[in-house]
Amino acid sequence: PGGAMDLAYVCEWEKKPKSNHCPSIPLVCAWSCRNLIAFTTDLKNEEEKDLTHMIHIIDTEHPWDVYSVNSGHAEVITCLEWDQSGSRLLSADADGHIKCWSMTDHLANSWENTVGSMVEGDPVVALSWLHNGVKLALHVEKSGASNFGEKFSRVKFSPSLTLFGGKPMEGWIAVTISGLVTVSLLKPNGQVLTSTESLCRLRCRVALADVAFTGGGNIVVATSDGSSTSPVQFYKVCVSVVNEKCKIDTEILPSLFMRCTTDPARKDKYPAITHLKFLARDMSEQVLLCASNQNSSIVECWSLRKEGLPVNNIFQQISPVVGDKQPMILKWRILSATNDLDRVSAVALPKLPISLTNTDLKVANDTKFFPGLGLALAFHDGSVHIVHRLSLQMMAVFYGSSSQRPVDEQTIKRQRTAGPLVHFKAMQLSWTSLALAGIDSHGKLSMLRISPSMGHVLDMNMSLRHLLFLLEYCMVTGYDWWDILLHVQPSMVQNLVEKLHEEYMRQNAALQQVLSTRIVAMKASLCKLSSSTIARVCDYHAKLFLIAISCTLKSLLRPHFLNTPDKSPGDRLTEVCSKITDIDIDKVMINLKTEEFVLEMTTLQSLQQLIQWVGDFVLYLLASLPNQGSPVRPGHSFLRDGASLGMFRELMVVIRIWGLLKPSCLPVYTATSDTQDSMSLLFRLLTKLWLCCREENHITEPDDTLIDECCLLPSQLLIPNIDWLPINDGIISKLQNKQLVRLQFGKAPGLVGHTVSSQFDAFVRAPGQPKIDHLRRLHLGAYPTEECKSCTRCGCVTMLKSPNKVTAVKQWEQRWIKNCLCGGLWRRMPLSYS
Repeated sequence: PGGAMDLAYVCEWEKKPKSNHCPSIPLVCAWSCRNLIAFTTDLKNEEEKDLTHMIHIIDTEHPWDVYSVNSGHAEVITCLEWDQSGSRLLSADADGHIKCWSMTDHLANSWENTVGSMVEGDPVVALSWLHNGVKLALHVEKSGASNFGEKFSRVKFSPSLTLFGGKPMEGWIAVTISGLVTVSLLKPNGQVLTSTESLCRLRCRVALADVAFTGGGNIVVATSDGSSTSPVQFYKVCVSVVNEKCKIDTEILPSLFMRCTTDPARKDKYPAITHLKFLARDMSEQVLLCASNQNSSIVECWSLRKEGLPVNNIFQQISPVVGDKQPMILKWRILSATNDLDRVSAVALPKLPISLTNTDLKVANDTKFFPGLGLALAFHDGSVHIVHRLSLQMMAVFYGSSSQRPVDEQTIKRQRTAGPLVHFKAMQLSWTSLALAGIDSHGKLSMLRISPSMGHVLDMNMSLRHLLFLLEYCMVTGYDWWDILLHVQPSMVQNLVEKLHEEYMRQNAALQQVLSTRIVAMKASLCKLSSSTIARVCDYHAKLFLIAISCTLKSLLRPHFLNTPDKSPGDRLTEVCSKITDIDIDKVMINLKTEEFVLEMTTLQSLQQLIQWVGDFVLYLLASLPNQGSPVRPGHSFLRDGASLGMFRELMVVIRIWGLLKPSCLPVYTATSDTQDSMSLLFRLLTKLWLCCREENHITEPDDTLIDECCLLPSQLLIPNIDWLPINDGIISKLQNKQLVRLQFGKAPGLVGHTVSSQFDAFVRAPGQPKIDHLRRLHLGAYPTEECKSCTRCGCVTMLKSPNKVTAVKQWEQRWIKNCLCGGLWRRMPLSYS
């Protein structure tokens, strides 16, 4: 099928006269579940003639904002591996040094090397983090089930090594060229225990290796010396900790010879094994092999099976026990092989843990749902094929710039003489297999879209179901879903958001609570993609902010007597506010134990900015009720959202009580009369509005008196300007018209205003206006002097260093120290960001 793969964007290096980035040989790249991509290049300096081995880390939404670090590796980098949480990176080099990189201050564009290990002078050929025992399976046949636990079931899988109490121990394992296996364990106190052992008694050269894990907690290592006439060897590795030391035991497993070497027709055709990979880190019983010569390759897929051993009759008569039960042995059997192909330059394997039972495969084939079933092969002519991971049959093709479909022999001859072709040296599939990143022989990064149906045309309903299934998977795992957004067309947004909400409402209450903020962030990112839903993006971000403020303020309340076993003050507040539907704020307040609300004066004062936001937002919402007919205005969806209005109502009560303790912490309103009690006026109107929509199935229209009273608000109080989040500058909304976007590393693209953002500029501050810290609600001035960080997903801006030392504020800041409230990663902003 033709429309299965297309280029979304390419990003290349600027050509500088003195120094330039040339791809390192071997070139490596890795893609994390947070959608960060790490890759290597060598920085060539013309004057000093030496190479610096660089590691580059980009976020797929802002590929030009590359963080390049001099890796400090003396030799070429041979491996890069992200951990399961996507926040740490391992790099290993041809001198046996392994380094572990982590984020500085949780910033995605600032990394430091904290710990490491080494096997002096022995190049590392394979590297992996130890398995943490978490394994899910996606069941395509259950994609219609209501329960997330059925669609994405937890597979019983043991961690490679556990600490006391069953907690998985962190660490890494590497294989070196001389046949050593080295394991490093990270102790909780930061200490590293390293141990090195030879893979087998007869050490031999290891040109290629890979590491996989078994459900029982063992590690399997596959090795090849690079020649197809030698066997591919497999070893079982067990790691344990004995007397505070790391101990490694190895055992030999059955080996195999590639079939192309035993096939008389191809006997000496492919002398070298060029790729050796387990199909997945947690599938040690399936392996992919590629053998090549100068200009062609062949790929084989093998699987490890238990087989019965035939026993001679003589033995069966002597010992009846043998006769009952046939002895079993493990044996490698070939599953599938390709025909002769062009020379393979890179392989990318799927990371989506799709279940491979026969029924799942049948349903996937019937509904044309292929993510996780295809692996990618890149060729020296610049093309990319996606082939089925079991049958190796072709599913999709992408013709690179230099590999245009051959028309006639003249063009072929011309191409051959045109010099070396550009092709991918390293490739990685995203975590949902909907995108593919390739780094080519010039160090340029290409991002390809891969259609979930591999280009088969489906009806809208089915396409939505495919995307929905993967969005739910990201919601359950906490992975970033940027690669799914690549496939969302503006016409799908409304439907996807509704269906996502329906599926979420079918889960049990506990799971709903766990996922409550993630689904809001997901809806926000979807709404960004269509001009008709753009205003709702602001509402969803405001809702995330409201949920976070509500949790933080409620958690500051303390029970008066410590031995009271019933509800916490926060829960009691919620209960009282929903039971007592009085519109008079003081009557609601009387039902609460005021002593639970007593806080220190400094604490109350430090919360004033957050309290002010609550007050301003309530006023803005009520003032916008009369013209509620315009859904293009931010704030519109709150007017029908009983749960959020209920939260605002609870917060108004808390603020009212705190105001009695310290009047200066109350929100400041600019009123026309001095005697007016603004808080109780707003509380009264808010309660009336809340009563209209507190039951989701039974929403009534606000009556005329309420609308009339809201019409009067602008004449009684000054309606504040709400600082909505900027519609951010990422790439995703520029990719929708399927036109290729060309970018350059280190250079932000000119803001090609897409239609969506232009309508929206009315709500967002212009460049010269004062900036605001969106999470602390502090004004930073038009040209901020403080260093700030911004969210890679929602564009929210906040100061890097906290200006406040009060515990309550620290508690608020802890909520978003690692990730933004929307779950996005932080990146440091240049000081001149205005």
